[in-house]
Amino acid sequence: MNYLDMKNMLLMVADPVEKLDMVMDFGAHMPDVPDGAICNEIVGCASFAEICRDGNRFYGRADSALVRGIVAIITAMVDGKSADDIKKMDLWGEFSSLGLNLGTGRLGGVNSMIRFLQNL
Repeated sequence: MNYLDMKNMLLMVADPVEKLDMVMDFGAHMPDVPDGAICNEIVGCASFAEICRDGNRFYGRADSALVRGIVAIITAMVDGKSADDIKKMDLWGEFSSLGLNLGTGRLGGVNSMIRFLQNL
């Protein structure tokens, strides 16, 4: 699923619990990381999370259903884009526009993922 589809689905839902269920569903359907992809653990996440790259294609994995969903959203935001394109993006503003009700620990992980991507 691409990012625009994810965003449109999330914006149609008002209930914060239903939104988080949807995020977890995104993570459950995230594509597998292909052999040969370069993976980096995201330091600063409360859970284990990795963002992986194979050229300009992005993948990820995490040991928590919610974090896996967050990784799915963030990797979909940048999928197909070059490092220069990603640096020009307002990833935090775009992620914030989704209206997800995340705790401080999860938001710290989101910041770490964004910082990693903007420093490719």
